[in-house]
Amino acid sequence: MEILNLKVNNFGKLSNKEIELKKGINIIYGENESGKSTLLKFIMGMFYGLSKNKNKKFISDYEKYMPWNGGEFSGKITYKLDNNQKYEVFREFKKKNPNIFNENLEDISKEFNIDKNLGNRFFYDQTKVDEELFLSTIVSLQEEVKLDEKEQNILVQKMSNLASTGEDNISFQKIMNNLNKRQMEEIGTARSQDRPINTVMKRMEEIENEKEYLSNFTNKQYEIEEENQELEVQIKEQENKLELLKNLKQVQEKKELQKEKLKINENVKREYNKKIQKLYEKDKEENAKDKLQVIHNKNVIKVGAILDVIFFILTIISIFLIKNDIITAIFTVLTIISVVYTGYQQYKSKMGIHTKEIKQNVEKANTKNEIEVLLQATKKLEEESKNTVQLIEKEYNEEIEKIRNKYIGIIPIKEIDELLSKQALTYEINVMQNKISENKVKLHTINVDKNNILPKLENLAQLEEEYMVLEEQYNELIKNNDIINLVKDEVQNAYEIMRKNVTPKFTSNLSKIIEKISSGKYKNVQLDETNGMIIEIENGNYISAKNLSIGTIDQLYLSLRIGAGMEISEEKLPIILDEAFAYWDQARLENILKYLNEDFKDRQIILFTCTNREKEALQKLGIEFNRVIL
Repeated sequence: MEILNLKVNNFGKLSNKEIELKKGINIIYGENESGKSTLLKFIMGMFYGLSKNKNKKFISDYEKYMPWNGGEFSGKITYKLDNNQKYEVFREFKKKNPNIFNENLEDISKEFNIDKNLGNRFFYDQTKVDEELFLSTIVSLQEEVKLDEKEQNILVQKMSNLASTGEDNISFQKIMNNLNKRQMEEIGTARSQDRPINTVMKRMEEIENEKEYLSNFTNKQYEIEEENQELEVQIKEQENKLELLKNLKQVQEKKELQKEKLKINENVKREYNKKIQKLYEKDKEENAKDKLQVIHNKNVIKVGAILDVIFFILTIISIFLIKNDIITAIFTVLTIISVVYTGYQQYKSKMGIHTKEIKQNVEKANTKNEIEVLLQATKKLEEESKNTVQLIEKEYNEEIEKIRNKYIGIIPIKEIDELLSKQALTYEINVMQNKISENKVKLHTINVDKNNILPKLENLAQLEEEYMVLEEQYNELIKNNDIINLVKDEVQNAYEIMRKNVTPKFTSNLSKIIEKISSGKYKNVQLDETNGMIIEIENGNYISAKNLSIGTIDQLYLSLRIGAGMEISEEKLPIILDEAFAYWDQARLENILKYLNEDFKDRQIILFTCTNREKEALQKLGIEFNRVIL
């Protein structure tokens, strides 16, 4: 692969820059703060885009490289792959996806995979190298040049990592330690305490015990529910029967009331009969008195007639005597007066008899009329009573039939007929009311028990939910534990494969590289399980890389990265070094430049520098190069 052209519209401090790169060695020269690192980031951004995530940094790369002048945040890169296919990529950094053109300037952006987070993965599809691997192998950034002796062990560890795992920031032992630590902290074991799986298992056991205790209340709830339903059905049936009895009582009371009216009629009829009897007796007595009165009246009339005759005779005698004697005359007058008086009394008596007879006749007529009225009234009452009896029976039977029909389907017919046949309904009603009251008291007691149980059952439901959550957590922990074990196995297997197959080849290449760049001073590099990376020195002895000078360690580290870069992709990717030789002496600098030129003629090499040392060394060695000044 070869980068042909860089066109920076606006990127950080860079603006309107166009750079042509050549095959072989390219030097990009610029003084400090001139934008060399910015240009390197531009290259990376064109291939992989800029992240808007801070990733524990103060600001994100996107914010950091926003154009200083506020211009269009974009650029273009032109490159060709080993198969000589040429591509142009235009990227507007505010957008996630770039526009990709082939050498015929056809937009082929959709031919590559697009990740919803990373955007278009065209460069990975072409090289199988992601950004992290690109940075850890073929690119050596300025901040990775280690000069502080205190950090020497870190750099040695990086070399060991790179040689054993292919990544300088990945240590097999550290990975295993981290996995074991994570496994213990995030999961735990059967022997550990207070770890997630121990906490979950302990709580699950507690819940099991609580559930076993509360399950008794569940059974009790079923019993209560069953008894509750039975009582409610029973109360409903009893209330229906009570209502039937009350309706029946109402009909019977209505019938009894109507019968009471009949009794009143009977009483009135009896009174009428008594009066009729009395009137008959009275009429009979009056008839007897009338006979005696007739006899008496006849006698009175006879006496009166006799007295009239005597009065007449005396009157004749008196008239005769008056003429002869005064005393006789007086006697005669008195006699006449007596006779007249007697006649008056007789007349008066006759008149009284006639008046009394008239009165008696009137009374007798009234008695007969009253008897007749009473007889007619009695007859009418008898007819009314007869009609009322028929009406009462008819209405009663109709009401009973209505009641019967109303409760068919609610109360069994046999029970309806039994209740309809009962007479002492007040007693039956009282008995039914008492039964209902007793059942309602039982129902209330059951509901109280139910209300007392409900909180416990709610707690049981909560425990069930909590147990389900814990069970999911337990299964998830077991799953994660299996995953970590699987990862550990895979890491172990990968490490073994790397150690047996890749590492020997890698260390062989590394040995050749370090021998060349150190002018044969260091010949053989090996990895030791105990000491890490060891180096064979000129006298044939092996020493730990930790005992080498910082300059030598830098050489080793660069050699490792170059060696790793040769293995990571089928594409011959450029080697990009940013101020990698700032602290190398002249001999080491010339050796590395000579090595790069001789062994990597088929690769593009891009050197970022703020000095003329690389230019002068290349000129001294007679090596051609392309120099770009920022």
